[in-house]
Amino acid sequence: MDIAYKTENGIFFHGDTTDLTIEDVKKLSDDLVSLIFTSPPFPLKRKKKYGNKNGQEYIDWLVGVVRYHMQFLKEDGSLVIEVGNAWEPGLPEMSTLPLEALLAIKNQCNLHLCQSFVWYNTAKLPGPAEWVNVKRIRVKDSFTHIWWLSKTPNPKADNRKVLKEYSSSMKKLLKDQKYNAGTRPSEHVINETSFLKEHGGAIPSNVLMAANTGWAVNYQNFCKLHDLTLHPARMPREIPEFFIKMLTEEGDIIFDPFGGSNTTGKVADELNRKWITTELNIEYIKGSEGRFTEIQYGAIVSD
Repeated sequence: MDIAYKTENGIFFHGDTTDLTIEDVKKLSDDLVSLIFTSPPFPLKRKKKYGNKNGQEYIDWLVGVVRYHMQFLKEDGSLVIEVGNAWEPGLPEMSTLPLEALLAIKNQCNLHLCQSFVWYNTAKLPGPAEWVNVKRIRVKDSFTHIWWLSKTPNPKADNRKVLKEYSSSMKKLLKDQKYNAGTRPSEHVINETSFLKEHGGAIPSNVLMAANTGWAVNYQNFCKLHDLTLHPARMPREIPEFFIKMLTEEGDIIFDPFGGSNTTGKVADELNRKWITTELNIEYIKGSEGRFTEIQYGAIVSD
């Protein structure tokens, strides 16, 4: 594949993601990929300009892409894939196509579902507009599914890398060292030592909250300066950052087959991971270079 640009840690390839070869990967490292993190074009019932397919064609295509990419993934590596929601055309009815696609990937590629997540987009605009804003018969659709899959039930993972700050009540418990121990209605027996040990933070849940606003200002300014089209489905950094931290170590390779504006590559770069990205749309690739530059007084300054 053609190299669009490189950084010290990564390579952005221009072309169809199923044209990537082991030889291309070796242009970055002799190692295999530890994490495939991606958000493919959503399975919509009508086509949009960023290249989505629809119906059974979408399922077959996505399964084929994932199956092809398994050759690059380590045996203890992970695939994390976000598939957005879809609605039936002209109806206030959600499509099951996204879930069908995820199930097809799991079953046909012989993968294990380690855990399912949802990304709650706190800044999502109300939609679908016809049913939410106009007729007011549905509520805002503001989350998408993210599935963590792997070749083995026990891929490399460590939730201690993504601990959250303790709540104020937990901080008080740790300080006072007093807890209402005993048997709960669920018949679980809780002793004082269960919750009064300092672990450095709270274990996060599988509901990830992040707004897709704010972080990409430099990218947006770069695209504006060069008259480049913004990618229409950008992801906030918090989502890839969570999985990169939890499922990989410094020096590991992260691969995003549908790079778009290259949020994944930028976050991986900042976390001292190596990265490989592929993207078919050259304009999106050109715009993504703005994530690795600084705009000062109208000039482009490389990092």
